[in-house]
Amino acid sequence: MPDEAKAAYKRAGHGQVDVDLGGARMTRSAALSTLDLREHGGEIRWAGLDARPRLTTLSWSGDDRGLAEALEDRPLLAALRWASPPGEVDLGRTHLTDLIIEGPGPRRLVLPPGLMRLKLLGEPPEEVVAAADGRWVHLLLRSCHRGVPSGLHGVRDLTLDVARDLPGAVLDGLTELESLLVRWTGPYGGFPGAVVLPRLHSLELIDAYGVEASTLPESLRYLRVNGLRSSRSRAVRQRYQGADVVVEVRGAKSDRWLAGNIDNPLRDWVDDDKRGGTAACKAYAEAARAIGALSAEDPGAVANARGVLLRFVEELNSIDERHEMIDTLRREEAGEAFFGLAKRAGVPATEAGAWFDDWREF
Repeated sequence: MPDEAKAAYKRAGHGQVDVDLGGARMTRSAALSTLDLREHGGEIRWAGLDARPRLTTLSWSGDDRGLAEALEDRPLLAALRWASPPGEVDLGRTHLTDLIIEGPGPRRLVLPPGLMRLKLLGEPPEEVVAAADGRWVHLLLRSCHRGVPSGLHGVRDLTLDVARDLPGAVLDGLTELESLLVRWTGPYGGFPGAVVLPRLHSLELIDAYGVEASTLPESLRYLRVNGLRSSRSRAVRQRYQGADVVVEVRGAKSDRWLAGNIDNPLRDWVDDDKRGGTAACKAYAEAARAIGALSAEDPGAVANARGVLLRFVEELNSIDERHEMIDTLRREEAGEAFFGLAKRAGVPATEAGAWFDDWREF
Protein backbone atom coordinates (compact mmCIF):
# COMPACT_ATOMS: atom_id res chain seq x y z
CA MET A 1 0.00 0.00 0.00
CA PRO A 2 1.55 3.35 -1.01
CA ASP A 3 2.47 5.67 1.86
CA GLU A 4 0.30 8.48 0.50
CA ALA A 5 -2.78 6.21 0.52
CA LYS A 6 -2.09 5.19 4.12
CA ALA A 7 -1.61 8.81 5.16
CA ALA A 8 -4.85 9.95 3.45
CA TYR A 9 -6.76 7.15 5.15
CA LYS A 10 -5.46 8.20 8.58
CA ARG A 11 -6.20 11.87 7.93
CA ALA A 12 -9.79 11.26 6.88
CA GLY A 13 -12.17 12.61 9.50
CA HIS A 14 -15.70 11.62 10.33
CA GLY A 15 -17.44 14.76 9.11
CA GLN A 16 -19.19 15.55 5.82
CA VAL A 17 -17.24 16.20 2.62
CA ASP A 18 -18.28 17.46 -0.82
CA VAL A 19 -17.70 14.89 -3.55
CA ASP A 20 -17.43 16.38 -7.06
CA LEU A 21 -17.66 13.65 -9.69
CA GLY A 22 -19.04 15.93 -12.36
CA GLY A 23 -22.63 17.09 -12.51
CA ALA A 24 -24.34 17.62 -9.18
CA ARG A 25 -22.09 17.66 -6.13
CA MET A 26 -22.75 15.10 -3.42
CA THR A 27 -22.27 15.54 0.30
CA ARG A 28 -21.20 12.34 1.99
CA SER A 29 -19.51 11.22 5.20
CA ALA A 30 -15.73 11.10 4.85
CA ALA A 31 -15.70 7.84 6.79
CA LEU A 32 -18.08 5.91 4.53
CA SER A 33 -16.45 3.05 2.64
CA THR A 34 -19.07 2.44 -0.10
CA LEU A 35 -20.26 4.49 -3.06
CA ASP A 36 -22.98 3.62 -5.60
CA LEU A 37 -22.49 5.29 -9.00
CA ARG A 38 -24.82 3.09 -11.06
CA GLU A 39 -27.13 6.02 -11.79
CA HIS A 40 -24.36 8.48 -12.67
CA GLY A 41 -24.72 9.44 -16.33
CA GLY A 42 -22.46 11.38 -18.65
CA GLU A 43 -18.84 12.25 -18.03
CA ILE A 44 -17.39 11.49 -14.64
CA ARG A 45 -14.64 13.27 -12.75
CA TRP A 46 -12.79 10.39 -11.12
CA ALA A 47 -10.46 12.70 -9.17
CA GLY A 48 -13.48 13.44 -6.99
CA LEU A 49 -13.07 10.02 -5.38
CA ASP A 50 -10.03 11.36 -3.56
CA ALA A 51 -12.36 13.27 -1.23
CA ARG A 52 -13.27 9.82 0.14
CA PRO A 53 -9.87 8.28 1.04
CA ARG A 54 -11.54 5.46 3.00
CA LEU A 55 -13.56 4.31 0.02
CA THR A 56 -13.16 0.55 -0.52
CA THR A 57 -16.31 -0.52 -2.38
CA LEU A 58 -17.79 0.85 -5.61
CA SER A 59 -20.92 0.04 -7.64
CA TRP A 60 -20.92 0.89 -11.35
CA SER A 61 -23.04 0.32 -14.46
CA GLY A 62 -22.48 0.33 -18.21
CA ASP A 63 -19.34 1.19 -20.16
CA ASP A 64 -15.93 1.63 -18.58
CA ARG A 65 -15.72 5.46 -18.95
CA GLY A 66 -12.37 5.50 -17.16
CA LEU A 67 -13.38 3.12 -14.35
CA ALA A 68 -10.50 0.65 -14.71
CA GLU A 69 -7.89 3.41 -14.72
CA ALA A 70 -9.47 5.00 -11.66
CA LEU A 71 -9.29 1.67 -9.84
CA GLU A 72 -5.65 1.20 -10.82
CA ASP A 73 -4.75 4.53 -9.21
CA ARG A 74 -6.56 3.77 -5.92
CA PRO A 75 -5.20 0.67 -4.17
CA LEU A 76 -7.74 0.88 -1.35
CA LEU A 77 -10.63 0.27 -3.78
CA ALA A 78 -10.85 -3.50 -3.37
CA ALA A 79 -14.49 -4.37 -4.16
CA LEU A 80 -16.49 -3.64 -7.31
CA ARG A 81 -20.06 -4.42 -8.36
CA TRP A 82 -20.46 -3.84 -12.12
CA ALA A 83 -23.84 -4.08 -13.88
CA SER A 84 -24.07 -4.55 -17.67
CA PRO A 85 -20.37 -4.18 -18.47
CA PRO A 86 -19.09 -3.85 -22.07
CA GLY A 87 -17.88 -6.79 -24.18
CA GLU A 88 -14.25 -6.42 -23.14
CA VAL A 89 -13.28 -5.75 -19.51
CA ASP A 90 -9.67 -5.48 -18.38
CA LEU A 91 -9.19 -5.13 -14.62
CA GLY A 92 -5.80 -6.80 -14.62
CA ARG A 93 -3.91 -3.85 -13.16
CA THR A 94 -6.41 -3.02 -10.42
CA HIS A 95 -6.19 -3.97 -6.75
CA LEU A 96 -9.56 -5.69 -6.54
CA THR A 97 -10.11 -8.66 -4.25
CA ASP A 98 -13.89 -8.88 -4.78
CA LEU A 99 -15.79 -8.54 -8.07
CA ILE A 100 -19.50 -8.98 -8.86
CA ILE A 101 -20.70 -8.88 -12.47
CA GLU A 102 -24.46 -8.33 -12.92
CA GLY A 103 -26.43 -8.97 -16.07
CA PRO A 104 -24.86 -10.25 -19.29
CA GLY A 105 -21.17 -10.71 -18.70
CA PRO A 106 -18.42 -9.42 -20.99
CA ARG A 107 -17.15 -11.73 -23.71
CA ARG A 108 -13.65 -11.42 -22.27
CA LEU A 109 -12.74 -10.60 -18.68
CA VAL A 110 -9.22 -9.99 -17.39
CA LEU A 111 -8.91 -10.35 -13.62
CA PRO A 112 -6.29 -8.85 -11.30
CA PRO A 113 -3.83 -11.30 -9.73
CA GLY A 114 -5.07 -10.58 -6.20
CA LEU A 115 -8.75 -11.33 -6.83
CA MET A 116 -10.21 -13.69 -4.23
CA ARG A 117 -13.98 -13.70 -4.89
CA LEU A 118 -15.79 -13.54 -8.23
CA LYS A 119 -19.59 -13.62 -8.55
CA LEU A 120 -21.07 -13.92 -12.04
CA LEU A 121 -24.80 -13.23 -11.66
CA GLY A 122 -25.71 -13.39 -15.36
CA GLU A 123 -24.35 -15.18 -18.41
CA PRO A 124 -20.65 -15.82 -17.75
CA PRO A 125 -17.89 -14.58 -20.06
CA GLU A 126 -16.64 -16.78 -22.88
CA GLU A 127 -13.07 -16.22 -21.74
CA VAL A 128 -11.50 -15.21 -18.45
CA VAL A 129 -7.84 -14.39 -17.91
CA ALA A 130 -6.88 -15.16 -14.31
CA ALA A 131 -3.71 -15.91 -12.38
CA ALA A 132 -3.02 -19.66 -12.07
CA ASP A 133 -6.18 -20.49 -14.05
CA GLY A 134 -8.31 -19.13 -11.20
CA ARG A 135 -6.74 -21.23 -8.45
CA TRP A 136 -7.07 -18.50 -5.82
CA VAL A 137 -10.58 -17.41 -6.78
CA HIS A 138 -13.79 -18.42 -4.98
CA LEU A 139 -16.19 -18.52 -7.92
CA LEU A 140 -19.98 -18.20 -7.86
CA LEU A 141 -21.97 -18.93 -11.02
CA ARG A 142 -25.67 -18.10 -11.09
CA SER A 143 -26.05 -19.23 -14.71
CA CYS A 144 -24.07 -22.40 -15.19
CA HIS A 145 -25.53 -24.18 -18.23
CA ARG A 146 -22.47 -23.14 -20.26
CA GLY A 147 -20.11 -24.39 -17.58
CA VAL A 148 -17.16 -22.71 -15.92
CA PRO A 149 -15.59 -20.18 -18.30
CA SER A 150 -12.30 -20.88 -20.02
CA GLY A 151 -9.49 -19.56 -17.85
CA LEU A 152 -11.08 -20.57 -14.54
CA HIS A 153 -10.71 -24.34 -14.68
CA GLY A 154 -8.19 -24.22 -11.84
CA VAL A 155 -10.75 -23.05 -9.26
CA ARG A 156 -10.72 -24.90 -5.95
CA ASP A 157 -13.84 -23.33 -4.40
CA LEU A 158 -17.06 -23.17 -6.44
CA THR A 159 -20.69 -22.18 -5.75
CA LEU A 160 -23.41 -22.97 -8.27
CA ASP A 161 -27.03 -21.81 -8.39
CA VAL A 162 -28.96 -24.45 -10.29
CA ALA A 163 -32.45 -25.15 -11.63
CA ARG A 164 -33.38 -28.73 -12.51
CA ASP A 165 -30.57 -31.30 -12.84
CA LEU A 166 -26.99 -30.14 -12.44
CA PRO A 167 -25.36 -31.00 -15.79
CA GLY A 168 -22.23 -33.08 -15.37
CA ALA A 169 -20.61 -31.06 -18.14
CA VAL A 170 -20.54 -28.03 -15.81
CA LEU A 171 -17.98 -29.81 -13.65
CA ASP A 172 -15.93 -31.37 -16.44
CA GLY A 173 -12.25 -30.53 -16.30
CA LEU A 174 -12.33 -29.07 -12.77
CA THR A 175 -9.55 -31.36 -11.58
CA GLU A 176 -8.42 -28.94 -8.84
CA LEU A 177 -11.88 -28.48 -7.29
CA GLU A 178 -11.82 -29.09 -3.54
CA SER A 179 -15.01 -27.47 -2.21
CA LEU A 180 -18.39 -27.34 -3.99
CA LEU A 181 -21.65 -25.73 -2.90
CA VAL A 182 -24.78 -26.33 -5.02
CA ARG A 183 -27.99 -24.36 -4.38
CA TRP A 184 -31.15 -25.39 -6.20
CA THR A 185 -33.53 -22.55 -6.96
CA GLY A 186 -36.33 -24.72 -8.36
CA PRO A 187 -37.34 -26.76 -10.17
CA TYR A 188 -35.33 -29.11 -7.99
CA GLY A 189 -33.17 -31.61 -9.81
CA GLY A 190 -30.41 -34.11 -9.23
CA PHE A 191 -26.64 -34.31 -8.84
CA PRO A 192 -24.58 -35.84 -11.69
CA GLY A 193 -23.42 -39.27 -10.52
CA ALA A 194 -20.76 -39.93 -13.15
CA VAL A 195 -18.70 -36.78 -12.60
CA VAL A 196 -15.03 -37.28 -11.61
CA LEU A 197 -13.62 -34.72 -9.16
CA PRO A 198 -10.42 -36.26 -7.80
CA ARG A 199 -9.61 -33.54 -5.23
CA LEU A 200 -13.15 -32.77 -4.00
CA HIS A 201 -13.36 -33.17 -0.22
CA SER A 202 -16.22 -30.84 0.85
CA LEU A 203 -19.71 -30.84 -0.64
CA GLU A 204 -22.67 -28.73 0.48
CA LEU A 205 -26.13 -29.07 -1.06
CA ILE A 206 -29.01 -26.67 -0.41
CA ASP A 207 -32.63 -27.54 -1.26
CA ALA A 208 -31.51 -30.87 -2.70
CA TYR A 209 -35.02 -32.27 -3.02
CA GLY A 210 -34.26 -34.03 -6.30
CA VAL A 211 -30.95 -35.59 -5.25
CA GLU A 212 -30.53 -39.37 -4.91
CA ALA A 213 -27.98 -40.68 -2.41
CA SER A 214 -26.44 -43.01 -5.02
CA THR A 215 -25.27 -40.06 -7.14
CA LEU A 216 -23.18 -38.43 -4.39
CA PRO A 217 -19.36 -38.68 -4.57
CA GLU A 218 -17.94 -41.37 -2.29
CA SER A 219 -14.53 -39.88 -1.54
CA LEU A 220 -15.46 -36.91 0.66
CA ARG A 221 -14.39 -35.68 4.06
CA TYR A 222 -17.41 -33.48 4.68
CA LEU A 223 -20.99 -33.49 3.39
CA ARG A 224 -23.67 -31.03 4.46
CA VAL A 225 -27.21 -31.18 3.10
CA ASN A 226 -29.72 -28.47 4.02
CA GLY A 227 -33.11 -29.34 2.56
CA LEU A 228 -33.73 -32.96 1.58
CA ARG A 229 -36.58 -35.43 1.23
CA SER A 230 -36.80 -37.31 4.54
CA SER A 231 -37.42 -40.49 2.54
CA ARG A 232 -33.82 -40.19 1.26
CA SER A 233 -32.14 -38.97 4.43
CA ARG A 234 -31.33 -42.44 5.73
CA ALA A 235 -29.84 -43.52 2.39
CA VAL A 236 -27.52 -40.50 2.42
CA ARG A 237 -26.22 -41.41 5.87
CA GLN A 238 -25.85 -45.08 4.96
CA ARG A 239 -23.78 -44.21 1.88
CA TYR A 240 -21.02 -42.92 4.15
CA GLN A 241 -21.49 -45.34 7.05
CA GLY A 242 -18.12 -46.58 8.27
CA ALA A 243 -16.25 -44.01 6.17
CA ASP A 244 -14.29 -41.12 7.62
CA VAL A 245 -16.85 -38.59 6.40
CA VAL A 246 -18.65 -35.98 8.50
CA VAL A 247 -22.30 -35.97 7.38
CA GLU A 248 -24.74 -33.25 8.41
CA VAL A 249 -28.37 -33.37 7.25
CA ARG A 250 -30.76 -30.58 8.17
CA GLY A 251 -34.21 -29.59 7.01
CA ALA A 252 -35.39 -33.02 5.88
CA LYS A 253 -39.06 -32.84 4.88
CA SER A 254 -41.63 -35.48 4.02
CA ASP A 255 -42.79 -36.08 0.47
CA ARG A 256 -46.30 -35.17 1.56
CA TRP A 257 -45.19 -31.83 2.99
CA LEU A 258 -43.17 -31.01 -0.12
CA ALA A 259 -46.08 -31.86 -2.41
CA GLY A 260 -47.94 -28.86 -1.05
CA ASN A 261 -45.08 -26.53 -0.11
CA ILE A 262 -42.00 -27.16 -2.25
CA ASP A 263 -42.37 -23.80 -4.02
CA ASN A 264 -43.34 -21.89 -0.87
CA PRO A 265 -40.52 -19.42 -0.06
CA LEU A 266 -41.23 -19.82 3.69
CA ARG A 267 -41.07 -23.63 3.67
CA ASP A 268 -37.88 -23.80 5.76
CA TRP A 269 -39.55 -22.02 8.68
CA VAL A 270 -40.89 -25.39 9.84
CA ASP A 271 -37.28 -26.32 10.66
CA ASP A 272 -37.36 -23.69 13.44
CA ASP A 273 -40.89 -24.20 14.71
CA LYS A 274 -43.32 -26.70 13.17
CA ARG A 275 -46.53 -24.88 14.12
CA GLY A 276 -45.24 -21.41 13.38
CA GLY A 277 -43.64 -22.50 10.12
CA THR A 278 -46.80 -24.27 9.00
CA ALA A 279 -48.85 -21.15 9.75
CA ALA A 280 -46.39 -18.98 7.80
CA CYS A 281 -46.56 -21.27 4.78
CA LYS A 282 -50.35 -21.20 4.93
CA ALA A 283 -50.37 -17.38 5.14
CA TYR A 284 -48.14 -17.11 2.08
CA ALA A 285 -50.18 -19.67 0.10
CA GLU A 286 -53.41 -17.77 0.81
CA ALA A 287 -51.83 -14.46 -0.16
CA ALA A 288 -50.40 -15.95 -3.35
CA ARG A 289 -53.80 -17.32 -4.37
CA ALA A 290 -55.44 -13.96 -3.72
CA ILE A 291 -52.79 -12.09 -5.72
CA GLY A 292 -53.13 -14.61 -8.54
CA ALA A 293 -56.87 -13.95 -8.70
CA LEU A 294 -56.39 -10.22 -9.31
CA SER A 295 -56.75 -8.97 -12.85
CA ALA A 296 -53.94 -6.93 -14.36
CA GLU A 297 -56.58 -5.06 -16.37
CA ASP A 298 -58.38 -3.93 -13.21
CA PRO A 299 -57.42 -0.31 -12.34
CA GLY A 300 -58.09 -1.14 -8.71
CA ALA A 301 -55.71 -4.11 -8.65
CA VAL A 302 -53.02 -2.31 -6.65
CA ALA A 303 -55.55 -1.16 -4.06
CA ASN A 304 -56.89 -4.71 -3.80
CA ALA A 305 -53.35 -6.06 -3.52
CA ARG A 306 -52.72 -3.70 -0.63
CA GLY A 307 -55.36 -5.45 1.45
CA VAL A 308 -53.98 -8.89 0.59
CA LEU A 309 -50.42 -7.87 1.45
CA LEU A 310 -51.54 -6.19 4.68
CA ARG A 311 -53.28 -9.39 5.83
CA PHE A 312 -50.15 -11.38 4.97
CA VAL A 313 -47.90 -9.14 7.08
CA GLU A 314 -50.42 -9.02 9.93
CA GLU A 315 -50.46 -12.81 9.98
CA LEU A 316 -46.65 -12.89 10.12
CA ASN A 317 -46.74 -10.37 12.98
CA SER A 318 -49.15 -12.66 14.83
CA ILE A 319 -46.97 -15.72 14.16
CA ASP A 320 -43.90 -13.95 15.49
CA GLU A 321 -45.79 -12.79 18.58
CA ARG A 322 -46.86 -16.37 19.33
CA HIS A 323 -43.70 -18.24 18.36
CA GLU A 324 -40.88 -15.60 18.44
CA MET A 325 -39.30 -17.11 15.36
CA ILE A 326 -38.62 -14.25 12.93
CA ASP A 327 -34.92 -13.45 13.30
CA THR A 328 -32.77 -11.53 10.81
CA LEU A 329 -32.69 -14.36 8.26
CA ARG A 330 -36.42 -15.05 8.48
CA ARG A 331 -37.16 -11.31 8.24
CA GLU A 332 -35.20 -11.19 4.99
CA GLU A 333 -37.09 -14.22 3.68
CA ALA A 334 -40.40 -12.66 4.67
CA GLY A 335 -39.41 -9.50 2.83
CA GLU A 336 -38.45 -11.41 -0.32
CA ALA A 337 -41.79 -13.25 -0.23
CA PHE A 338 -43.69 -9.98 0.31
CA PHE A 339 -41.90 -8.13 -2.49
CA GLY A 340 -42.39 -11.06 -4.83
CA LEU A 341 -46.14 -10.93 -4.25
CA ALA A 342 -46.18 -7.14 -4.60
CA LYS A 343 -44.31 -7.31 -7.91
CA ARG A 344 -46.79 -9.86 -9.27
CA ALA A 345 -49.60 -7.45 -8.40
CA GLY A 346 -47.91 -4.52 -10.13
CA VAL A 347 -47.18 -2.58 -6.94
CA PRO A 348 -44.26 -0.15 -7.44
CA ALA A 349 -41.16 -1.27 -5.51
CA THR A 350 -40.86 1.95 -3.50
CA GLU A 351 -44.50 1.76 -2.43
CA ALA A 352 -44.16 -1.90 -1.49
CA GLY A 353 -41.07 -1.12 0.57
CA ALA A 354 -42.90 1.59 2.48
CA TRP A 355 -45.83 -0.74 3.18
CA PHE A 356 -43.61 -3.53 4.44
CA ASP A 357 -41.67 -1.26 6.80
CA ASP A 358 -44.85 0.40 8.10
CA TRP A 359 -46.77 -2.82 8.72
CA ARG A 360 -44.23 -5.28 10.06
CA GLU A 361 -43.55 -5.59 13.78
CA PHE A 362 -40.60 -7.98 13.47
